[in-house]
Amino acid sequence: MSGKKSYGRLRTLREYGVNLIALSILTGLFAGAVVTIYNILTGIGEEKSVELYRLILKNPAFIPLLFTGLAAGAFVIGTATHFIPMIRGSGVPQAEGAARGILHFRWYTVMCSMFAASLACVFMGLPAGSEGPSLEMGGCAGYGTAKACRRSLMVRRLQVAAGSSAGLAAAFNAPVTGLIFAMEEAFRSFSAQVFTCSAVSVAVSLAVRNAMRAAMGFPVGFTFTTFTFSPMQPVGYLYTALAALAAGLLGVAFYRLMLLARKGFSKVTFLSGVGKYIIPFFVAGAFGLVTAYAMGGGHDFVQSLGSLSEGGVERIFGISLAATLAIVVVFRFVSTILAVGCGMPYGIFVPVLATGAGLGALMCVWFESIGMDSAMSDYIIIITMAAYFTTVVRAPITGLVMVFEFTGQFENLLPALLGVGIGFIVGELFRTQSVFEKCLEFIVRERNIKFCAEKKSVTVEVEEGSYADGRSIRSVLWPAGGMVTEVTSRDGGRFIPGGGTRLKAGDAITFECSALSEEDLKNYLAEIVRVPHE
Repeated sequence: MSGKKSYGRLRTLREYGVNLIALSILTGLFAGAVVTIYNILTGIGEEKSVELYRLILKNPAFIPLLFTGLAAGAFVIGTATHFIPMIRGSGVPQAEGAARGILHFRWYTVMCSMFAASLACVFMGLPAGSEGPSLEMGGCAGYGTAKACRRSLMVRRLQVAAGSSAGLAAAFNAPVTGLIFAMEEAFRSFSAQVFTCSAVSVAVSLAVRNAMRAAMGFPVGFTFTTFTFSPMQPVGYLYTALAALAAGLLGVAFYRLMLLARKGFSKVTFLSGVGKYIIPFFVAGAFGLVTAYAMGGGHDFVQSLGSLSEGGVERIFGISLAATLAIVVVFRFVSTILAVGCGMPYGIFVPVLATGAGLGALMCVWFESIGMDSAMSDYIIIITMAAYFTTVVRAPITGLVMVFEFTGQFENLLPALLGVGIGFIVGELFRTQSVFEKCLEFIVRERNIKFCAEKKSVTVEVEEGSYADGRSIRSVLWPAGGMVTEVTSRDGGRFIPGGGTRLKAGDAITFECSALSEEDLKNYLAEIVRVPHE
């Protein structure tokens, strides 16, 4: 018996230890290469679209031609999302659903389609972020790697999470942000397996990213480089709290208006629903003709705010700085709501950050007018950005980490914690959900996943030396939407387990969840409770 147990543990160690790390390395290589190429192209696309819009402004006769092209683009993009629903949206909800085992897709179709569709949106001048698609394409890379190696469903889910982390980290050059986001948002729980796979993939993807960008002559440093953090003065905490409160309230407004936009767009039946995409395309085109800050993800806009006191923000038609910031914030706020409500195939991660940063800069203009030291502006802008992100996405740890990782400066933890905490509490008080979580609910509802599934109850026995043997229930990656409802020990004792209950060989566990097939559920559980076969 001892020999059999040792053999089983060696098999499990190889299957879920050495082999899993090797698979995560492959995922990091694949995700890092694809996402790096994609982000380089989106950077070029943003530059070219700004040049095109400025050329059209100098030659107003071409404006009708611009909107004709936008209408054609809306039809093409709308048709693509109609036939490939998994690219409808920012990409984050889809990756979350795949990582949790709720959504299934053809990875190569989704990867190529999202790559092309979101890149086209960038070239047409829409306020398109690249981070959401990067995250989804990273998840596709992880799924494709695991599937090519003929790994189990559980391992595929782990690799989707690892690839998503790697994709986001490579897009931002922010390894910790990518790693935390996967656990805080994608799984909403900590798992040693998710952490290990994601950490390995993130490290490899960043190495690939930096090597490729250096070889091509592109910068490899931090995301936002123009901000300088000064020691926070006591009165700065008051300014930080006010700015974070404003960000939280704007985040609540974003959530409510997003739901209204989603409901309104669902009623548009023009061209079988494809016609609804004309609205965000035309709005983005009009905004882009007013200011280049309304175009692209918003990285350049956030960068310009770092030199706020030196006049780094380009004024719109010569108006004041405050008016310029107010217009940009409104434009980005509206365009992001339309993007989420319509289901545009591009990311809203950076557009959300840009809106929050713009609001922070606007607040700082007011604060400076009533006596605030301008040296505190940079830090308050970044904190406001993180507070707004936290309210919209409901991911406070990610919001806190990004304050430091995006800028490469690690001072003043307490005011950052204050700002992010206020943003999160405001969301709690107004009972908002993560915008990505809500969008995932919409996707599940549209695809009738819950309605087709039925409640299943399966009882399986934990084998000696299996993956589950000796692990706590909370550390096992169970099928999505289910739970262990009862455990019968080897001596016949029956009890309701908790997350910390440690499973042992010979335990019979009863697992309940909604599933399309009882056979698929049994096969998934078999991967967890049985010793891997040769």
